[in-house]
Amino acid sequence: MSAPGGSQVRKMRLSSFVRKVLLEVPSPTEQDWPQDDEKDFAFKDSEQELESLPQPYRMINKMVNLLFDQAWEVIMKRDALREAEHSRVQPTIYLPLVESKLNKMPNCMAVSQDYVFIGGAKGFSIYNLYDAKRLYIWEKLKVDVTSIWAADLGSEILIAPVDETGIARLFYFCKDGLFLIKAINEVDDISKQTTCLKTEISHGGDFAAFLLQGAGDIWLDVYRLPKESWLKEVEHPQLAIDPKKKVRQLQLNTPDSVTSDNLEMDINICFRGDIKLSLPVHIMRIKPPKPVTGTTFKSPLEVFAKIEDCSGLGSGQNHFIKDTQWEQQEAIFKALFKKYLDGECGEEQLSMATFHFLLPGRVTTMPADVKSPSGVACVLGIHWTGNHNFFLYSLNRTLKDKAGFPLGVVALPKGCSCQSVHFLKYYLVHQGQNVYPEGPLKSHMKCVVLCTDSSVHLVTARGTQEPTVSVLVERPVKYLDEAICAVAPVPALPGMVLTFSRNGSVQLMDVAKPQIICAFAPPRTYHLAVPWTPMFVVSLHRPCFLLRGDHPDEIESDDAKDIQNSIFCFNLEAYPLLENICNLCTVPQADMTDSMAFAQVLPLEKRCESFLQERFQKLEKKVKEQEHWTRLRRYSLLLQRETSRK
Repeated sequence: MSAPGGSQVRKMRLSSFVRKVLLEVPSPTEQDWPQDDEKDFAFKDSEQELESLPQPYRMINKMVNLLFDQAWEVIMKRDALREAEHSRVQPTIYLPLVESKLNKMPNCMAVSQDYVFIGGAKGFSIYNLYDAKRLYIWEKLKVDVTSIWAADLGSEILIAPVDETGIARLFYFCKDGLFLIKAINEVDDISKQTTCLKTEISHGGDFAAFLLQGAGDIWLDVYRLPKESWLKEVEHPQLAIDPKKKVRQLQLNTPDSVTSDNLEMDINICFRGDIKLSLPVHIMRIKPPKPVTGTTFKSPLEVFAKIEDCSGLGSGQNHFIKDTQWEQQEAIFKALFKKYLDGECGEEQLSMATFHFLLPGRVTTMPADVKSPSGVACVLGIHWTGNHNFFLYSLNRTLKDKAGFPLGVVALPKGCSCQSVHFLKYYLVHQGQNVYPEGPLKSHMKCVVLCTDSSVHLVTARGTQEPTVSVLVERPVKYLDEAICAVAPVPALPGMVLTFSRNGSVQLMDVAKPQIICAFAPPRTYHLAVPWTPMFVVSLHRPCFLLRGDHPDEIESDDAKDIQNSIFCFNLEAYPLLENICNLCTVPQADMTDSMAFAQVLPLEKRCESFLQERFQKLEKKVKEQEHWTRLRRYSLLLQRETSRK
């Protein structure tokens, strides 16, 4: 923006260098010329000299130029991002093979065997995994189901839904019907009601743990599940019939909005309320560790005599440090870090727990004389927020006095705080492909750790070797929308995990390389409504996972009845890039005898047996060679004798 000027001004469009000092006529000789100094010149705009604007137009001109400069910077950044995006190698994107349309908003889902369990209003529904047809429904609650878990018990399934009030229930689902086992934390006095925050069921359904909160306290209740008794009671119902209850057939009310071409199929369910199954057995209650205070022991011998009920690194409660020493150290600490402590909130929150049922050899080494059933959890690992310890509790009575020790202690890189831990089934790289070796493995563990800064790490521990930590995904710096918010292992594919990003992308990563194999996405008309907390579930035994997708137009609709939510099924073995991986997941031990990596993961007795067999075979081969040479030598001597006689 500038004022109109004369014709002479219009011709002067170039800037000029104007000398700050007076001009003089130079001397004839070049040596006498003064040396030019850049400071003696100033860069001036000829237009500004002749066309200076009055206020407020001069300020308006500056604001307009500033807006143009900022807009140009945004354009350049977007152009650079677009060029970088085109130069990046994009993975192959696969679409789902099956879509299940629901007439109600799903709150949660779980998968086990060939069934999908979806929690929603007043209960949960059971669907077929492959054709998306609804098979059973249980709606007897006055509130919604907000979370649900399912565990495979063989031919039966254990279901654990939790409703909005925090009450957890256990159901036994089999071909004969649906059985309610127990409401874990339901009480008659509502003032004493506790809330279930999280549930975990061990692999195989032998144990279950419930994180409960109530009356300003939090704790973990662990139960042993009598699944063998349940099987007998279902096969012989006359032994467990409750005469006060009768069999009820729950008739489903089909809404008018559901058409015949819908994928859902409503049928009757046989809810066996007349049969009372055996209740779970409570085996332990675990509370967060208390703050470390001054010692109550009178001598060091009492400290060593005290044994905690957990294995691994202790909680620090058993020590011989006095109160005065604690107070001195606390005063020194507060004096050193006063500027960091002043801004902290004084309110103390309840500690939350992350817990895992661990199979033999996952974290601890098992004693040689202890025989644990294959596939049965033996250790419960717990991590409480605000605590640096990972506590290990034995689930096996024979291990109470013979607890194993941790494979190792690792520290994440500086600035990384653990958000979630995901244990992987131990795999090996055989002929360039990840495979599961047949047979039991001990003292070997791999887990994927998702940190709060969205970085992902792989932790590996092998027996007496030092644990290693490798970075799978760096903390995003340039592309913040690609920050990973969830990670899920795919047990059917060795060494594979699913990563969910904030931009809604879902990718399959090979942690052994590491690299992205492919990506998955719902149809274009759908997207993830809340990408940072995606609703998904991965099958433990099938190479597939389920993902909830929402239609943009339906999300903005005010009428909940008109919303058609969809659950998409991604069958991994149907995609070309994953077909060979799915078919070659397990390799027999006989095919890996020459593999050094496989020999290192075998149990000690197996390694000794293999070593002795190898030595015996070499010795036998050597003996046969010696016998062969002895025979040849005897034959040669006989020939020499016969020749000398002739």
